[in-house]
Amino acid sequence: MSSLRPSRDYELVAFQKGYRAIAGVDEAGRGPLAGPVVAAACILPDDCSHINICDSKQLSPVERLKVYQQLLEMPGLVYGIGIIDAILIDKINILQATFEAMICAIAVMSRTPDYLLVDGNMLPRIDMAKEAVVKGDQKILSIAAASVLAKVFRDNLMGEFDKKWPNYGFAKHKGYGTRAHLEALSKWGPSPIHRMSFAPLKELIMS
Repeated sequence: MSSLRPSRDYELVAFQKGYRAIAGVDEAGRGPLAGPVVAAACILPDDCSHINICDSKQLSPVERLKVYQQLLEMPGLVYGIGIIDAILIDKINILQATFEAMICAIAVMSRTPDYLLVDGNMLPRIDMAKEAVVKGDQKILSIAAASVLAKVFRDNLMGEFDKKWPNYGFAKHKGYGTRAHLEALSKWGPSPIHRMSFAPLKELIMS
C-alpha cells in the first residue's frame, strides 16, 4: 500500500461553496491496444475515511480488489460506470472516448452530482460545475475511489474477453502492448476488440 493518502480537502472546499453532491471522476484503459476505456464517477458518503482508498496504480491487484469490494459494500456510496468500446475509440479518438465514458458514468448515477472533480488537466463537455485536478487520483479521495472502481471493473471485463479470445492473453496484460501481446498480434492478427487506430495495429494493417 502506498504511503500517499488522498484527502477530502478539495471536496470540503466545494462543500463550503455550497455544493452537496461532489463526485470524483477517473478512467482506466486509455493506453491499451485492446478493449474499452472505462470511466467511473462516485460520490462518497461522509463516513468512509477509514477505508484505505488510494490511487489504483499505487495498489497491488489484491489490494485493489479488496478496496473495490469495500467500496461496493459501502452504505451510501453513489457511483456510475461508463464504457466506450474499441470501435467508438477508433471512430472518435481515445481522448474523446474517455470524455464520453465519463459522461456515461455520470449519467447512470442514482444521484446527479452538482460538482465534478476530474482527474487530469482536461474536462468533458458536460453542463455541470467541474474542476480538473492533475494527479487528482493521488490527492482526492473520491477520485482515488473512482480510479479503483474503473480499474477493477475494466480488468474484470478483460478477463471475460480473455475467455472469448484466449489467444491474446488479455487476462494477464489487460490489453496493454506487452511483448507477449505483440507476439500474439503478429501470429493471430487483431481481434474484434483491438483498437485499429493505435500505432501497432496500423502497422499490421499496412505491412
